[in-house]
Amino acid sequence: MALQPSLRPTIIAGAHDAPHTLDIFLDYVCPFSAKLSFAIDNVLKPLVDVGGLYYGKVKVIMRLQVQPWHATSTYTHEAGLAVVRAAPEQFWTFSLALFKQQGDFFDGPSSIMTPLQIREKLASIAAQVITEEQLVMFKDLLKLKPSPNGGIGVTDDLKYTIKFARQNGVHVSPTVLWDGLIANQISSSWGEKEWSEFLAKNVVV
Repeated sequence: MALQPSLRPTIIAGAHDAPHTLDIFLDYVCPFSAKLSFAIDNVLKPLVDVGGLYYGKVKVIMRLQVQPWHATSTYTHEAGLAVVRAAPEQFWTFSLALFKQQGDFFDGPSSIMTPLQIREKLASIAAQVITEEQLVMFKDLLKLKPSPNGGIGVTDDLKYTIKFARQNGVHVSPTVLWDGLIANQISSSWGEKEWSEFLAKNVVV
């Protein structure tokens, strides 16, 4: 699948030139996405990273899936994209940290927070995994531009991720594509057995 060059850090596992691709659409405020993210880290990455049985054969791309029915979804994904720019090597680490604290951004807790407070809370999570210098850039990327409706420093990246999902018919998270086609059988409840069986059946290189 195509990937905008600036978003290459969203390849979170496997060799970048691997012939097979898993596009995994996750929303930072979705509990099922969080569950799948932990399975990716504990099960899938060891299989496709260096030393794994499928290293050089499969790469995994985390596709940021904004779901507007979650009120803070846009803000959280802007933060993920800001980390891609400011500290690309820490994107997945930040993503896991945010998934672990996603409850802070659910509708109830966030309903009494302003946008600036939400972004400050996201910055506090970023501060756990990136340097102070990188955090300065992260915060700058999340500042509103001077024009009344001009967005922020990662708005163009956000537009790309949303347009990509829409044109590929992805509506909810988690959704997984295998070599460009939706693989509906993949579930957030999959463990090592299911992932190993899937890869054994579908990897043909």
